Amino acid sequence: MPKPTILIIEDIASLSLAYAGDLESAGFQSVIVDSLASANEQIKSNKQGFDAILLDLQLPDGNGLDWLKENEEFVANNAIIVATADGSINRAIDAMRLGAYDFMVKPLAPARLVAAVESALKNNIKLDDIAPDIIAPSHRNGFAGFVGNSPSMRNIYKQIENISRSKATIFITGESGTGKEVCADAIHSSGPRAKKPFVAINCGAIPEDLMESELFGHLKGSFTGAISDRVGAVQAAHGGTLFLDEICEMELKLQVKLLRFIQTGTVQRVGATKTENVDVRIICATNRDPQAEVRAGRFREDLYYRLAVVPMELPPLRSRGDDIVLLANEFLNRYAEEEGKKFSTMEPSLVQALQMHQWPGNVRELQNLMRRAAVMYDGPILGTEILPEFIPPQEIERIQSEPLQINPANLEAAAMQAIESANQMAALTNMDWMDGRTLDQIEQMVVEQAIAKCGGSVTKAAKVLDVSPSTLYRKREKWMADEEAMDDAADIAHLSKLRL
Repeated sequence: MPKPTILIIEDIASLSLAYAGDLESAGFQSVIVDSLASANEQIKSNKQGFDAILLDLQLPDGNGLDWLKENEEFVANNAIIVATADGSINRAIDAMRLGAYDFMVKPLAPARLVAAVESALKNNIKLDDIAPDIIAPSHRNGFAGFVGNSPSMRNIYKQIENISRSKATIFITGESGTGKEVCADAIHSSGPRAKKPFVAINCGAIPEDLMESELFGHLKGSFTGAISDRVGAVQAAHGGTLFLDEICEMELKLQVKLLRFIQTGTVQRVGATKTENVDVRIICATNRDPQAEVRAGRFREDLYYRLAVVPMELPPLRSRGDDIVLLANEFLNRYAEEEGKKFSTMEPSLVQALQMHQWPGNVRELQNLMRRAAVMYDGPILGTEILPEFIPPQEIERIQSEPLQINPANLEAAAMQAIESANQMAALTNMDWMDGRTLDQIEQMVVEQAIAKCGGSVTKAAKVLDVSPSTLYRKREKWMADEEAMDDAADIAHLSKLRL
């Protein structure tokens, strides 16, 4: 059986020879070229093809990123591993988005290089070899565990198809209840790692002092309660996918260890002196704004860029249109079967109410609602009686259709209100108030005005502004901290003047 052949594209001879030596010691054979032109010649002349390609991004006759863009079909059917210097990490991430299988930072540790090549060979499945029912959505109204056919969800399905084959790390964001774990499982089950483990761990649900052991494992006697050796979630997911939910809840000191694992591909159990190689794909998720967490110092910037090679944002349920009814029927039928019941249809008024609701809890809220309906009602038709917390659509239609009635006794008050509204409209059309203010200050003014208009309710203001309430709470917390810092600075300056 011939040895797997690796094409090394590297213009520094000492490095390419070192890579070749490391790979040949591990049972591979190598072909070395020092330019993109030579690489193209080798690819054309080698009828058997190459099992993997190690690509430097900065070459004498061109940029590795441009080469990836120009050879899209070739990249899609071959395992490309990018080798890059520390200063070009962002370009390496771009390479992953263009279809590269993995990337490593120079200098390349021999064990890491060999592990990366072995992983690439194991998972290098040609697009033509993937079953059509994996690549294409399984049916018209859903895909890989999702239900829905809205444009925003079709875009999510397409992203899953594109990235499932790669080893690139995925960072999923979205409000609570939008299906981030479903998305992670869909990426895993649609790719070449589908038959290997999918291990999910919630970073916010495990106590800080146990988190390292849960992730990386421990040896017997390494701490109180460690009565036997134990592998962690990372090693349990070997060959498959590790899903880190609520990643922004992870403590900073553990973020350092996670970053080291991602960079080296090795883990060290608590209490151990040796490291062990592990091959996993990492998918993480959060309902926070990760970039805001980075700015606030709660999440490491270098770890964020390592994890967010391919960012994905799941849409909230309120923006998915007819998917709401599709999901409601799906959940209703599922739970009706569990309860031994049968529901034939939903009244039009109920359908309208479902579509009008803002769904702050997203799909999870709808799921719980339909489960309760299946338990509490016998059917066969469901109406708005299952929605006591909603305003019935008939009431909304009645209010909207009724003409505005003004009591003559309150005519003066009504006139004053109309004048105030006109003045507010004039103020909005005059943009002079923005002069001299930063974007952050303008945003703060808009948010605080919305909260005031909603009687101090942050939740109601969030609905008006079409953002998550948690986003407003975080912004207000930041603004308050900034104001306190400014006050402290002013106090210090004042005291300094007094001393002088």
